[in-house]
Amino acid sequence: MPKKANPSRFIPQGLIPTQEQKDIQLSQHRVTLIEANAGAAKTTTLALRIGEAIARSMPPEKILALVFTPEAKDVMKARLIEIGIPTFTATKIQVQTFEEFATEILKSIDGDNAPQLHSAKDLKEHALAAIERVSQAYAGETDFLDIRTHNIAISQFLECQLNLKATMALEDDDDGMSLEETVERLSIPLTDYLWTLEYERLRLGTFDDARFRGPFDATYDLARRFHEAADTKNALPHYRLVVGDELHDLNEASFRILQALLDIENLYFVGAGDKDQVIHSSLGADESYLTHRFIDRHPATVRYPLTMTYRHGPQLAYAMESFKQKPVDSNLPVDTDILQLHYDYGSPGDAAGRVVEAVNRWWKIDGHPLERCAILLRDRHQSVAIENALMHANIAYRTHGMQGYLQREEILFLRGMIAIALKNLATVKSEPVRKAIVESLAIFGEVDFSPKEMDDAKNVIAKDPAILSSFFSGQIQRSESEQAKTRISNSVAYMEGLATDTPADIVLGEICIQMDLESVAKRIYVHPYDAAVVAKSVNGFISVARQSGMNLRDFSEWTGAADAYVATRRSKGFVMLECVANAKGKEFDHVILPFLENGEFPSPMLDMKEEENLFYVGATRAKSRLTLISPTEEQKRSPFISRMELASSRSRANAAVRKNQGEVRPVQSRLDLKVPYADKDQVKALGAQWDATRKVWYVKAGSDFEPFRPWFIAQ
Repeated sequence: MPKKANPSRFIPQGLIPTQEQKDIQLSQHRVTLIEANAGAAKTTTLALRIGEAIARSMPPEKILALVFTPEAKDVMKARLIEIGIPTFTATKIQVQTFEEFATEILKSIDGDNAPQLHSAKDLKEHALAAIERVSQAYAGETDFLDIRTHNIAISQFLECQLNLKATMALEDDDDGMSLEETVERLSIPLTDYLWTLEYERLRLGTFDDARFRGPFDATYDLARRFHEAADTKNALPHYRLVVGDELHDLNEASFRILQALLDIENLYFVGAGDKDQVIHSSLGADESYLTHRFIDRHPATVRYPLTMTYRHGPQLAYAMESFKQKPVDSNLPVDTDILQLHYDYGSPGDAAGRVVEAVNRWWKIDGHPLERCAILLRDRHQSVAIENALMHANIAYRTHGMQGYLQREEILFLRGMIAIALKNLATVKSEPVRKAIVESLAIFGEVDFSPKEMDDAKNVIAKDPAILSSFFSGQIQRSESEQAKTRISNSVAYMEGLATDTPADIVLGEICIQMDLESVAKRIYVHPYDAAVVAKSVNGFISVARQSGMNLRDFSEWTGAADAYVATRRSKGFVMLECVANAKGKEFDHVILPFLENGEFPSPMLDMKEEENLFYVGATRAKSRLTLISPTEEQKRSPFISRMELASSRSRANAAVRKNQGEVRPVQSRLDLKVPYADKDQVKALGAQWDATRKVWYVKAGSDFEPFRPWFIAQ
């Protein structure tokens, strides 16, 4: 006898779930993994699963939704209400980031209430205290340590210790291994490893009682507790359903928390992710969690696909299907245009011109709002030419997740050297920028300021910019490196002897040679890729000076005016400029991907798989238009473009759009009724159904609504 179908008890409002979504909504497997494409309504589908659980009498207090970011938390909360879960019920569902959840559990265990420090600025004091302890503990052995206390060093340290915690690498058994062997295994500098150990000793104290926590520390601390004391798991609330979103961001620490939850008896887990969106390997993200780690621990894990995208039309869906060699479809009755523009290879200015052309076509010709357009970069050095082109075209822009190029350390150093030549830092109107210039001069000049001396120097010079040259010249001899002393001394002397009408690009080029700036960057930045980005950024700045044709004095005044332009903030009427890695989870009507050339995107210095994923993430942010900007010479173009197979999929995509436009879809999934208690038996006899979640009678889409007209809710 065939098994009866298990009908959905939760009927959402505002959408008709696909069969893929219904399968997930009704899944009763202990562990369910959703393999979702970009824009495939992962969050909505998880919300449907929650709605079904509530409709089947699961108390909302027994449901936990875990996400990675505050933005994702807000989206999840909104989706629960949008699909029809009453607000009063939705507020009882625990929707938290992993970090919030871990903080709450740690507090419940032993009253842990450590202060939360959210920024590098807040953590700087503790990082400096830790490196001071390293310096003292290894006094006389500094030949193998690199003790630096400037902002770049602190930033790199914080990234390093974050990676060590996310991967739980600090918990690995290193018994019998020397320091050198340990850092070789971890692939990090010895100084950063020792720095991390001292930082953790300061943070956790003698009795492992956290004195403060930075980003991700609560997740790490809870995962560590589970590892060291298994009975800690007893403190977890006895949830019955846990859902996890964006599981492509899972790392070892957050995975261990999920595993602890899955050890709860009678708990069901439903998680969604896309292994092709794993782009945060520096934070421990790895596709292994989606491909086999759950199955290794829970062999009965069942996978369900979400192949349909609701973000863009068939043109982009089929292009991504070809690029990633996996099923992707769209039933949206809309075109997503994929345009290609080309530039002369080796000419960043020409590439930036094509970006302006794409923006103007969207804005001035087609009449779309600027703020719905985003320029997504492979990395920040690419913004130099683009920012200048946007300013020249009087197109307002806003950078997100990165500073505008004029405020980056390497450019601030060059601006500081110009100020020395002009004997005038006053052209920089912003006091914070003046302070940043002073610090950048010290960093790239390799002048050994203590943190207090650095703060004093910044404060004094920011208020009296005329003393920059004399003050800085007096500090040159403090560098521990004779080569560094010679370089900076010669460079300052060269700048001070210049005529102010010397062409700016010639001066900047000479400074880079005298300072051997590329080698300096390789010493300052831990990762070779970061040093390469700095070198490209500097070359871009010199190119801007060359194209301007300005002398040193005029160029300095222009950068000051550009500062003011960039500082202008608008609530609308601007184009967004950010790196692809920061755009994950977002969507824009129009996405522009520039500099799609070999050596840029993909970068030969980085993992090709992650480069592919970055391109996939960038392209799939687009809703109605994607513009690809690449060299005129086909052999110079990024191989990612050809892998999209645009020509071969065009006719199929156009046919799919026509098909989608011709299909008649229900405008709503159900019709809610306003039924007095006395009429309930009557509407039930007519075929209405009772929604126990929302406490309302309704009629399914596709039914004859006419018999229910007396109970229609007035619009």
